[in-house]
Amino acid sequence: MSDTDPQLAAADIRARIDTSKPHSARFWNYFVGGKDNYQVDRDTGEQIKDIFPGLVDVARTSRQFLGRVVRHLAGEQGVRQFLDIGTGLPTADNTHEVAQRTAPDSRIVYVDNDPMVLAHARALLTSTPEGRTAYLDANLYAPEDILKAAADTLDFSQPIALIILNTLGHVADHEEAKGLVSRLMAGLPAGSYLVISDSTATSDGMIAASDAYNQSGAIPYHVRPVDHIAGFFDGLELVEPGVVPVTEWRPEADAPYDGPAVDAYGAVGRKA
Repeated sequence: MSDTDPQLAAADIRARIDTSKPHSARFWNYFVGGKDNYQVDRDTGEQIKDIFPGLVDVARTSRQFLGRVVRHLAGEQGVRQFLDIGTGLPTADNTHEVAQRTAPDSRIVYVDNDPMVLAHARALLTSTPEGRTAYLDANLYAPEDILKAAADTLDFSQPIALIILNTLGHVADHEEAKGLVSRLMAGLPAGSYLVISDSTATSDGMIAASDAYNQSGAIPYHVRPVDHIAGFFDGLELVEPGVVPVTEWRPEADAPYDGPAVDAYGAVGRKA
């Protein structure tokens, strides 16, 4: 983010925000109890909840998955650098907050190109004195540009955890999505990790919810079969328990999930 002319930058951001159509970041923010959304997002959210109430569980448990993964990587694997692409709107327990509670010297780079997210990005730029956070207004379709810009904050001679949650569904073609992930991982050093979770086409309800969302005028989001989620980790060493529903990835012993099955799978893989 640049501070060279904040008034012009703010005006440009406002001009890019379309409040006439729902948007995935705002829609998701509504489902996790946030307030950074518009009526069109709430209306669409209510319509989809009528079709498939389980999508609310997907949103909330996916957020909890993020927290557990970051605590594991920072606390048990010693990872001190995180590259979070498709950041979404700030809410409770953002990546830098979780990482720096565990390891205060952690460095985090957030990446998104949504104007609503950009407008709130300063909330993500707090940091412990020992660590650092940064925000890039960049596009998933330009992996090399992301890596080059992230190098201003991250040390690419040391392991980095690449986090892409609930974002790859915007890439319609699975092979293209795999290629983008591969290009990002190719630029990271050995010992780095890939973290992905996404909604999956594992129930009629989720498929119907996805169809309804895509018919709302929003940028389409495509749910995939589980084997496609697993395919993103080709060539990596999967961390136990592998590719599983997000609720089953190393659940907290003192706070087990006891709700219905969720149509979202996630995993963590290590680059050897």
